[in-house]
This record gives sequence, C-alpha cells and structure tokens, in this order.
Amino acid sequence: MEDYLKLFVEETSFYNRMVLGTFLPESWWGPLPHMLQGWLRNYIGGVLLYFISGFLWCFYIYHLKRNVYIPKDAIPSKEAMLLQISVAMKAMPWYCALPSLSEYMIENGWTKCFARISDVGWPTYIINAAIYLVIVEFGIYWMHKLLHDIKPLYKYLHATHHIYNKQNTLSPFAGLAFHPLDGILQAVPHVVALFLVPMHFTTHIALIFLEALWTANIHDCIHGKVWPVMGAGYHTIHHTTYRHNYGHYTIWMDWMFGTLRDPVEEDAKKM
Repeated sequence: MEDYLKLFVEETSFYNRMVLGTFLPESWWGPLPHMLQGWLRNYIGGVLLYFISGFLWCFYIYHLKRNVYIPKDAIPSKEAMLLQISVAMKAMPWYCALPSLSEYMIENGWTKCFARISDVGWPTYIINAAIYLVIVEFGIYWMHKLLHDIKPLYKYLHATHHIYNKQNTLSPFAGLAFHPLDGILQAVPHVVALFLVPMHFTTHIALIFLEALWTANIHDCIHGKVWPVMGAGYHTIHHTTYRHNYGHYTIWMDWMFGTLRDPVEEDAKKM
C-alpha cells in the first residue's frame, strides 16, 4: 500500500518541479513542505489559467468577433471586469487550498483514488468517471441552490457573485469572482466524490482546474445551444432571475428538480 501511495507523491512532485521550477528559483520552493509546494503550484497554475483563458476569451468575443456574439451595448465595461479580477484574485489563494487538501488526502490513502488507468482498465475508468461526474453535478446543484435558499449564506457569501446580474456586467472574468468560502463550497463535491467512487487521480486534478475554463465559458452570455449542456445562455438567466438553472455542466438536475428555464423559450416570450 505504501509503495502504491508513493505513485501519487511522485506525480504531484513532478507537477511541482514542472510549474515551480519554471517560474521560481529552486532555493525559494525546494525547502518548503510538500503540501505547501503543492499549494504554491496550484496557486501559480490557477492564476495563469484564469488570466490566459480570460484575456483570450475576452479578446475573441469582444474584439475579433465584436457585435457578432455580443451586441456592442452589452459588452461589460473595463471597470466591471477589473472588479471581477480583483474579487477573484483575493479569493484565489483560498481556492487553491482545496486541491492541495485533496492531494494530501489522496497521498495518504484516505480516498478511493487510483494512480493508473491500467490498474482498473478503460471500461471501469469510463464508468467510474461518469459516476464521479454525476455525483459532482448533483452536489454542485444542491450546494448552489442552498447558497440561494439559506438567506445568511446568500447575504454573506453568494451575493458577492450576484452583483453581476445583467448581461453588460457579466464577463469570463466573473467565473471565479466569488467570496472565497462560496467558491470552495461549490467545489467541495469534487472532493467528496473521491470517497464514494474510485477515481483516476490525474483526471480528478484536471477536472478541478478545468473548472476555471468552464466557469469562464458560462459567464460569457453566449448561448451555445448544445443540448444538454448548461451553457452561458442558461446561466445568464440564473444571474437575472436568481431562481433557475443552478446546474453546472448539464441541465439534467434542474430538469429533475423543476428549476430549469430554457433561454430559447425565454427569447420566444419576449418576441
């Protein structure tokens, strides 16, 4: 068992060397405890992913495709985007504590994670990953809904994110503009699922960081019309009604629990 757990430590150590070794002198990070190295690597990776994806996304939809996807009067102001960046950067150090904690628990054998797909085979990997995603979808839906339904949670946590409640105040940079505890709570299902279903470690880490890309996507106000994806068209409605479309990746949870509102139907009502 100890030899197997070393595979996880070797993998996270490789990520540490790859990221920290690229951006910092080894004398700065080498003496740090392994878990703190992991947090620093997650922080640098998270910041880079946030800014690179956000700037590229904004450049494409607001400049290269100006007036194609978003009308000129619906493009958020620089001030709105700078505020979103400020909120996200204040929360980022706290966000990075969660993947660092999950790595610690995995490396110590507390979860059902496995290190190599060959350990279980591709069919089992695919089935387990699907179950993992269902658990995550269910957990995020209810966590998000409770953040709206429980008034103190909304007032002191989630309201920070919902100041962006019109199309011209939403941008890809709003994707991580949360109160730190709010952002962590909505990501907790990713960690809880590790105790319920065997999950590939690398896939788990990748999915956590892909959240930055996904949240940027669902805040760009562009309805992709890809069923059953809970895209930006659905999430923009969430930011204007506050009572619909709590789901994360898909529309299924909202459909099951009666909170779904379709953007195509909404547009038809306005005509």
